[in-house]
Amino acid sequence: MRSLAPGIKLITSFSRDSWYRFFILILTFVFYTTYHLSRKPISIIKSQLHRNCSNVIHPADLNITDNDTWCDWAPFDQNNYQNLFGVLDNCFLVAYAIGMFFSGMFGERLPLRYYLSSGMILSGLFTVLFGLGFYWQIHSLWYYCLVQALNGLVQTTGWPAVVACVGNWFGKGKRGFIMGIWNSHTSVGNILGSLIAGVYVSSAWGLSFIVPGIIIASAGVICFLFLVEIIKYIFNKPKIDFAGKKCKRTDRTVTVAFSCCQDRSKYHNVTIAKRAMFMLQGVVEFSLCLLFAKLVSYTFLYWLPLYIANVAHFDPKKAGDLSTLFDVGGIVGGILAGLISDYSGGRATTCCAMLIIAAPMVSRTLLLSFFVFFLLQNPNICMLLWCGALVNGPYALITTAVSADLGTHECLRGNSRALSTVTAIIDGTGSIGAAVGPLLAGLISPTGWNNVFYMLISADVLACLVRLHEGGGELHTPSSTCGLSGTNTRGSSF
Repeated sequence: MRSLAPGIKLITSFSRDSWYRFFILILTFVFYTTYHLSRKPISIIKSQLHRNCSNVIHPADLNITDNDTWCDWAPFDQNNYQNLFGVLDNCFLVAYAIGMFFSGMFGERLPLRYYLSSGMILSGLFTVLFGLGFYWQIHSLWYYCLVQALNGLVQTTGWPAVVACVGNWFGKGKRGFIMGIWNSHTSVGNILGSLIAGVYVSSAWGLSFIVPGIIIASAGVICFLFLVEIIKYIFNKPKIDFAGKKCKRTDRTVTVAFSCCQDRSKYHNVTIAKRAMFMLQGVVEFSLCLLFAKLVSYTFLYWLPLYIANVAHFDPKKAGDLSTLFDVGGIVGGILAGLISDYSGGRATTCCAMLIIAAPMVSRTLLLSFFVFFLLQNPNICMLLWCGALVNGPYALITTAVSADLGTHECLRGNSRALSTVTAIIDGTGSIGAAVGPLLAGLISPTGWNNVFYMLISADVLACLVRLHEGGGELHTPSSTCGLSGTNTRGSSF
């Protein structure tokens, strides 16, 4: 008796709907991986732009005028090079933070496929331009700052667009777990960016930017060709009849008694951005929490390789490779945070718990610097992994599942683009912290690396206190929030 091959049985067991969802999940994962892949090289090449030249063998035909700085790349050959690195980081991060608040509004009005693909292609262009500074022998700080600022602006197209796409395709049922796995693109991008940049950093650091720039631009072309931003573009999904109390769907009829349906017209002339800010419970609180959490995460992103190189005297490639352990831990943390919040029903509680544990973990792991000097001891490597998990877990949860929960709130279901704006508001506020963290690290690091980590510990504590101060409430939908008079409806789990 003949039967289908096991692989074919597995393939046919999934519906066409499920395959499309899987395809969109993989596609958006790859897209945002390339965003972070193109951001990471700047942290890897810092230790190459300013080195201890007395330990470097110089070419015999080179006429040396300064034995301490001959191998450095001007203008980063000065004693204030750490401050200059901080300025360079902030050109990107400040532009990113400012642009993020406008990105959501553009995302509402433009097709996400065009918006995302154009942003990726432009980001690839500016990333390549930074690397070309090596071949064009550009030593002007203003050039690198301008390229970084423009890159920061166009990179704001990424996050609101990909979260909106995933939020449109997936319901709330297992959102924390699904988005926890999906959000590992941040850490995967950092890891790949570190490894790619590390290959070229010692020989021709310009390629550390040119290669990631080509990759993200190529992904932009793929986005234009294949992305489907909303499920209804493929399937005939249910529509809600706002004229009456019954919301008819293709597969069932759900009786709903909430005045949002009947009184929806009173919100007609109110912008989605204002409705998201003032009507949705938790937007402000989680935005402030993300501000401090992202401050910590991005300080590690931009300064950890340089710290390792300075403290352990590693070469740039080895320091970059070692820093990826922190991002590996971030993958675990994002998945763990999503899984716990799904089963416990407490997104805020999960964030607070991880932030509380993260503060002493940062001090133990980094202030003592033991993971750098004792690489062969597995427990110390595990401590670094858990540090990454606890720091990036809350950050990942807020920027994905929490943003999607708030952006698909019942009050906003009349507008499928609302998720883009809500995501931009939350991540834009968090990006302020992302800009402040590396800047403070650049200003504080000359006084000693220990002071930098004291600052990071304080930020972790403040992130937790913000949630505790707001009552630590979980995401729920009280009737007063949207004028609900009866049974609430949850986001469709499709």
